[in-house]
Amino acid sequence: MERQALTARLRVHAHDLGFSLVGVTAPDPSTHMDFYREWIASGHHGEMGYLAREDSVGRRADLTKTMAETASVIVVAHEYYQEDPEGLADDPSRAVIARYARGEDYHHVVKRKLEELLAWLDNQVEGGVRGRPYVDTGPILERDLARRAGLGWFGKNTMLIHPARGSYFFVGLLLVDMRLQHDAPYEEDRCGTCHACLDACPTGALLGRDGDGAPVMDARRCISYLTIELRDPIPLELRRPMGNRVFGCDICQEVCPWNATFARVNTERAYETRDDLNGPELVDLAGQILESDDAGFRAHFRDSPLGRPGRAGMLRNISVALGNWGDARAVPVLATAMSDPSPLVRSHAAWALGEIGSPSAKQELQSRLSTEPDGQVRNELHAALGTPAF
Repeated sequence: MERQALTARLRVHAHDLGFSLVGVTAPDPSTHMDFYREWIASGHHGEMGYLAREDSVGRRADLTKTMAETASVIVVAHEYYQEDPEGLADDPSRAVIARYARGEDYHHVVKRKLEELLAWLDNQVEGGVRGRPYVDTGPILERDLARRAGLGWFGKNTMLIHPARGSYFFVGLLLVDMRLQHDAPYEEDRCGTCHACLDACPTGALLGRDGDGAPVMDARRCISYLTIELRDPIPLELRRPMGNRVFGCDICQEVCPWNATFARVNTERAYETRDDLNGPELVDLAGQILESDDAGFRAHFRDSPLGRPGRAGMLRNISVALGNWGDARAVPVLATAMSDPSPLVRSHAAWALGEIGSPSAKQELQSRLSTEPDGQVRNELHAALGTPAF
């Protein structure tokens, strides 16, 4: 009864800290490791090599390799939903940034709250409690633990979906060395016959469920992966389907009926949209980043998830969006990008100029052919002009 009462008080305090969902589960080994290893073996993780390291795979399989004395895992959900600014969805000249990334970096926000929760719990127990918070920063299967803690089921879009909250929430974990009252896992799959997310994914990243019912994603085709994790050029066949999404993607969540019904604007001020990320004009965003160096870019996005792809990665993404917009008004900023120190930026700017195809765009491409030192960029220039590369 003491354990039950403490767990009940813990839930109240977690809610007071702003967590909308709270569950507790045991640190038992994951039953999903065979699927995880098969997913890695298939190459669906792309360049995210950290997911495949044997030491990290072992830690995902067994929480005690992360914290040996773990007796319970407290799992929390922190909602982040933001409305799109008016007209954004139908305006290809503006940059679409995933909702979770429009404010402060969630890693910092959720971790601070988990540390507060741990401090509170430590004060409730004679002799104290040892614990360790995790927010998408260690080799742990967060969504698996969240399902086991009763917070929802795995949707066909691979997101964790709660029947009264949808999926616009972050998952945070607190490993503790004391046994609390554990919740029953969420066993039901409530996606049913719906396949809205599969139909809506523009790049075909969502592959449905496997024979055991697990949702499968080819991360190499996911817009979130392409714009955030990928360090190389974006594959040609995936550039046009990206549209004007320059960081992350919410499409599979936007079409989900559970979000249409239950998503609500969050009340966490840290997630409120920054003025410069509220559907900015692509030309303006590109110009702002082009005017900065790497250090300036990092400083500007120091507390934002947008710092993750780096300056060159963001300019690559914006160049693709400018090409998809296809308007000659983008030519001047793309011409500036053609002088950028990064070949990654120059190659995607060349592609974008080719997509625009205006006389000024073709003139810019032609003028660069004789001076471009990088072979990959020259190939992009020739492809954009429709001329053979020798």
